[in-house]
Amino acid sequence: MARSALLNVMVQAAMKAGRSLSRDFGEVQQLQVSVKGPSDYVSQADIKSEKIVREELLKARPTYGFLGEEGEEIKGTDGTHRWIVDPLDGTTNFLHGFPMFSVSIALERGGELVAGVIFNPATDELFTAEKGGGAYMNDRRLRVAGRKKLTDSIVICGVPHLGRGNHGKFLVQLANVMGEVSGVRRTGAASIDMAYLAAGHVDGYWEEGLAPWDIAAGIVLIREAGGFIYDADGGTKMLEKGSLIAGNEYIQKSLSEVVSRPAPKKA
Repeated sequence: MARSALLNVMVQAAMKAGRSLSRDFGEVQQLQVSVKGPSDYVSQADIKSEKIVREELLKARPTYGFLGEEGEEIKGTDGTHRWIVDPLDGTTNFLHGFPMFSVSIALERGGELVAGVIFNPATDELFTAEKGGGAYMNDRRLRVAGRKKLTDSIVICGVPHLGRGNHGKFLVQLANVMGEVSGVRRTGAASIDMAYLAAGHVDGYWEEGLAPWDIAAGIVLIREAGGFIYDADGGTKMLEKGSLIAGNEYIQKSLSEVVSRPAPKKA
């Protein structure tokens, strides 16, 4: 596949940061047996990854803005372009030696997401997409799955945990979805969830309580793979509202209806 100069910049930044994370991931796996544990080490890996990505992107395009998870937003002098970056999505997975994490980079132009890169160095999966250019995994063209019925589908989701999310609301959503689908999955990293939807590994995805850097690159991937993605209210303000429901045309619509249902009545 032919990549634009900008997408090449994004890929190079993601892979350089990914190599750094791979080295640190090996160390974290060894630190599991220590009394102190790997928490401090992981936070440093996260900060180091963002530093690498920020330096690579701003070296190539010094006037662009930059929004990352770990540091303050850089407005930039361009006024039109902004990088949106999660240097380590799936930090808890990384902390536990679970190989589902990524470097996620998106490019926003005039308020519109136009390119995305998601790289999992543990599995060597590189997902890329540009507006109008399609979505790819390691240069293989991606399409969302073609299933039309929820009963035939696997859906992926985010699960609230200690100190985060509306647990009661999610349990209602999960109870409703469980009764309609073939299976429910969770990787622990929103970017990977979205990439796997774009690749057709799962059929639908919903989650709330997300930050822009969690989902910006994945939005481009899903759209370019032929998917449909909206916020929980049926609009396109996923970055602002931090919620999304996605799938192909049929699954997205059906999943939206099920997720919005009230709690099932007790028999």
